[in-house]
Amino acid sequence: MYRSTKFHLYFTQVPEYTIADFIHRDSWWKNRGLLILNIYLILPLLSSVLNGLDSSMLNGLQILPGWQGYFHNPQGKILGLINCAQGIGALSGIPFSPYVSDLLGRRATLFIGATLSLAGVVTQALSTTVQVFIGARVLIGLGIAFSINSAPCSSANLRGKLTCLFNSMWYFGSIISAWICLVAYDRAGTSEWSWRIPVLLQATVPILQMMLIWFIPESPRFLAAKGLESRAARVLSRYHASGTKECDHLVAFEMAQIRHALNLEREIATSPSYLTCFATPGNRRRMFIIISIAIFSQWSGNGLVSSYINIVLDGIGITTTQTKSVINGGLQVFNIASALLGTMFVDKLGRRKLFLISNIGMLIVFSMWTITTALFDETKSAVAVKATVPLIFMFFFFYDFAYTPMIVSYTLEILPYNIRARGLAIMNFSAYLSNTFNVFVNPWALDAIGWKYYLVYCGWLVLELAFVMMFIVETKGRTLEETAALFDGVKLPRNTTKRSDSITFGRIPQYGLRPPRLEIDIPGDYFELHESSSIRSSVLGSHSHVELQERSKVQQSGVFGSPSYLEPQSEESTTRMK
Repeated sequence: MYRSTKFHLYFTQVPEYTIADFIHRDSWWKNRGLLILNIYLILPLLSSVLNGLDSSMLNGLQILPGWQGYFHNPQGKILGLINCAQGIGALSGIPFSPYVSDLLGRRATLFIGATLSLAGVVTQALSTTVQVFIGARVLIGLGIAFSINSAPCSSANLRGKLTCLFNSMWYFGSIISAWICLVAYDRAGTSEWSWRIPVLLQATVPILQMMLIWFIPESPRFLAAKGLESRAARVLSRYHASGTKECDHLVAFEMAQIRHALNLEREIATSPSYLTCFATPGNRRRMFIIISIAIFSQWSGNGLVSSYINIVLDGIGITTTQTKSVINGGLQVFNIASALLGTMFVDKLGRRKLFLISNIGMLIVFSMWTITTALFDETKSAVAVKATVPLIFMFFFFYDFAYTPMIVSYTLEILPYNIRARGLAIMNFSAYLSNTFNVFVNPWALDAIGWKYYLVYCGWLVLELAFVMMFIVETKGRTLEETAALFDGVKLPRNTTKRSDSITFGRIPQYGLRPPRLEIDIPGDYFELHESSSIRSSVLGSHSHVELQERSKVQQSGVFGSPSYLEPQSEESTTRMK
């Protein structure tokens, strides 16, 4: 009885150790489980590729004479509506996608999104009127809303890079889009197939996702939330611990963190809804940051080129189709290189520093871009043209350095599990809403006041920089559950990346390169034996007698508790922790 009690307490508390004490320390490609997992996760990353492919497709189509002629040179309101149609579809689906994710799982949600996207792509490729074309883009946006809400089950040491890579893959789709449009123009000229073929090629991504999605593992947190903890442990064991038994210390630690987070979150809200995202001071702080950076990601001036490069280049005297297409294609390649560079620096510099570098750089460069555009408008100077194109590239370097890789990554890092899907949906909704407004208004404003419209963005970039300096919190080096504590009671400086003994996380022994020795042995069938009883009831919110007895002790000892039976027994380690 005593031994069983110790097992239960171990798996219902998060021990004092950190994930770094257990995690695989060699390169991820040397770990068979992580290698296979990362190959599998290419499939969810394709959702971002499809988003970039479709979002940038219209930017490329506007340059093509064949598309302009077929739809009678859409301008003003019609052009704005065509551009924001995908956003309208996404806004329609985003409020419902987290419920589907929590009900059916991430894989099923991704399959539904791919199916809707495929239907929209085929309809768009075969459209004969502007109205049908707009309707098809709404359907594609609806499908993307479900696809991008499915988060992968990456390991802790790669989660930051993979979630940053997810949004960076948007530019991989935009590269394909830009160069396909250029090749189609070279081969088909002004024929209607110069735009139908690029649109039809988008179908490749949803077809691949529909065929292969069932081969990737389901999210362990979703499985644990449904009471299927033995399956969750097997997923973690196979892909995070390279196929060792479920009693592996890394698997035990991750399961303990997941269960601990689920139990605490259910104490806060027994029936999570969108209101839960604003129910506590910590959650309101999260939403304030998330909604703000979502708006910043669309209103920093990037929308001018992302949606209307044809108009922007016309404004500085570049009018030939070939030149516009080459600039567009080259910019997309430069964008993904900049985003990947930012991804590599996420864990080295930290999230806060990347945001600061990005916003300072964008403010300086966009101000210079505004000046050169004004000079060309007033004097028609060729020097102004030559200066403006490099400034556009420099601006996107600073934008991509932080906002492209971190808009999704930072959102997921600061959200606890019970509102993670809904919080991600709120972020996506805010981004699409601001983008929809932006792309609808931009052509009107550019036609009405020309370069003076750029001054609005200059002022806005000043506000963005002030916000980043005041509110962005550093999350470098923490698991999702540990990051949640930063907003829910543990007060840390904004730039803190390492814990100290004064912080209520429990004491942290220093183990060097060797993982800690746990005092208890965990039976290999532990999850199987307990899934239908104490663990399952714990996960579903019905706490066992032992867990209720120990809860007050855990809360008194700290956020994660400090169970005595996990203390290292050597005198050396004991001395270091005093």
